[in-house]
Amino acid sequence: MDIGLQERTVIVTGASGGVGRRIATAFAAEGATVVVTYRTARDGAQKVADEIGSRAVVVRYDQADPDAAEALVAAAVEATGRVDVLVNNAVAWGDMVPFDSVPDEQWTGLIRGNVEGAIRLTRAVTPLMREAGWGRLVHLSSSLVTDGAPGAEYYVAAKAALHGFSRSVAFSLGKDGDLLSNVAMLGLTRTATNTHVVDQVGHLYEQRSPLGRLLDADEVATAVVWLGSAANTAINGQVVGLTGGA
Repeated sequence: MDIGLQERTVIVTGASGGVGRRIATAFAAEGATVVVTYRTARDGAQKVADEIGSRAVVVRYDQADPDAAEALVAAAVEATGRVDVLVNNAVAWGDMVPFDSVPDEQWTGLIRGNVEGAIRLTRAVTPLMREAGWGRLVHLSSSLVTDGAPGAEYYVAAKAALHGFSRSVAFSLGKDGDLLSNVAMLGLTRTATNTHVVDQVGHLYEQRSPLGRLLDADEVATAVVWLGSAANTAINGQVVGLTGGA
């Protein structure tokens, strides 16, 4: 089935490993050119690019750097001439410690990096999408926004802010063309890089799921690609749970 991603350019932030890696390769499998970003794991990003082949572009991107968004978009346009889809996947987790013990500079930096990084990059791609009359924004979030977890307060606060931002952006862009903004809200997902977390708490999340298991990164990637494709014409301004029903 052609879902309208042939010849389109997709930016996937944080694509050097985990869910981001599978999202990047899944977009490439649909014919898209993928801008694979990384912050420190250059080798990981290059492995993803090697898997994709000639339709991959590797660019360093640090969402905490105020100048990084414009530089990333400029690099994508220089390499491909366009940006059609943005997947805001890059994230800073922080330490799972009592929230009132975290120094001010750490918790403010965590929130600013996660929220402002996604906002700056969305602002940077929006003029291109408006001009083209087509675009898809997919912001990755976490079911911790609704479930909560001790020690995750600032990460969760940042992701919750992204929900509100995406909802309003959908209204801002909706009359400018075929422009959609959604949040993909992931539960605990099996990836190649989080086996230590899955081993520790995976059974708790499995018990909450109607499926009785965790989703894996490929399953999540399939849904993200659909949200970011031309096949999606109706889902807009929503938070879409990718949790297997948990």
